Amino acid sequence: MRATLMYGAGDVRVETVPDPKIQLPTDAIVRVVAACVCGSDLWPYASLPAGNGQRMGHEFLGVVEDTGTDVSGLRRGDLVVAPFVWSDNTCDFCGEGLHTSCRHGGMWARDGIDGGQGEAVRVPQADGTLVKLPVAEDSALLPSLLTLSDVLCTGYHCAVTAGVNERTTVTVVGDGAVGLSAVISAKRLGAERIILMGRHQARTDLGREFGATDVVAERGEEGIEKVRELTGGDGTHTVLECVGTVPSFEMSLGAVRAGGTISRVGAPQYSEIPMDFTGFMRNITITGGVAPARAYIEELLPDVLDGTIQPGKVFDRTIALDDVADGYRAMADRQALKVLVTP
Repeated sequence: MRATLMYGAGDVRVETVPDPKIQLPTDAIVRVVAACVCGSDLWPYASLPAGNGQRMGHEFLGVVEDTGTDVSGLRRGDLVVAPFVWSDNTCDFCGEGLHTSCRHGGMWARDGIDGGQGEAVRVPQADGTLVKLPVAEDSALLPSLLTLSDVLCTGYHCAVTAGVNERTTVTVVGDGAVGLSAVISAKRLGAERIILMGRHQARTDLGREFGATDVVAERGEEGIEKVRELTGGDGTHTVLECVGTVPSFEMSLGAVRAGGTISRVGAPQYSEIPMDFTGFMRNITITGGVAPARAYIEELLPDVLDGTIQPGKVFDRTIALDDVADGYRAMADRQALKVLVTP
């Protein structure tokens, strides 16, 4: 089959790799119908040292082609979505909604497991990992359903861990697909004031469509001052940090109200949180982390199916698998918000 490999910074190739096969009785083989390039894929795309080729992709949905003997909840022909980590959905961590810490789980495109940016995937712990979708594989809902694999659930995790509700004001830092998903999520949880910090008008216009009430294009101290101006000098109760850089965290600190909460879900590109005694004195809560997408899929699925939310609008370019290198390049150059890949 054909699959995506990254050989180093800026070096993405589609090559022939071995077809996946059932190896354990809990496995399933899924033919990929739709996948995508994640914003987190751009970090290694910018900096990965040259190597032998790393499989890529952790967001996909597809059709079950085969199952192991212990798989009971799936059958050939089922359309399924895969969260961005695989898990058994039965261990104590999964029971607590922390599937990313599953005792028997792992990550796609690692340790001999296929990546989602390919024609097919061997899915470990298939019963626990995959969620069946009640639509056909040619449904117009596929782009929105694909966001359940990662980006929508990540934005939702950000809003949930921040404690967003109808009484909280919200600032979202970042107008990428996760940031826009955080806007959807804050709106869904009842927030009436949502400030989106972003400078790409096409993206912030989509953010307004998703529920943002204000847009702040300025960055740094200027951006912080604008948020405070919009909130009577206080800042917002919650800040959803969806980028993962030191400047974005520093803006979050400046934009949050005393006693407020910053939730960070952007893959952090720093090892220490830059918060000094001043932040400590303001009683700021820092939360967030990697999203246990499997815990949220069934909750969010009905809103996607009935069109209450349309997160698939974050996909503004669709490419064939053989053109995936162009998709990486377009996202890295900010020519595309999020690229959908069709094998």
